[in-house]
Amino acid sequence: MLGWLWSMIVGGIIGAVAGAITSRDLPAGIFGNIIAGLVGAWIGQSLLGSWGPSLAGMAIVPSLIGAIVLVLIVSAIFGMRKTK
Repeated sequence: MLGWLWSMIVGGIIGAVAGAITSRDLPAGIFGNIIAGLVGAWIGQSLLGSWGPSLAGMAIVPSLIGAIVLVLIVSAIFGMRKTK
């Protein structure tokens, strides 16, 4: 049970950092950040592998890169603007 909670927390932080780096807001607030972090971690680790430091079973650097790419793609599809 705590493994899932820890993954959600780390995924939310990765999603929030990806949103801050790209200056884009995701829909659904914290839930959008969690989804972007978890899906971004999956994409990043699938494409780049599991290298670098790891937290909650997620390699941080590939996960962050995957989340940044995901945020940019979602914002391009839905036409979201930069935050002020």
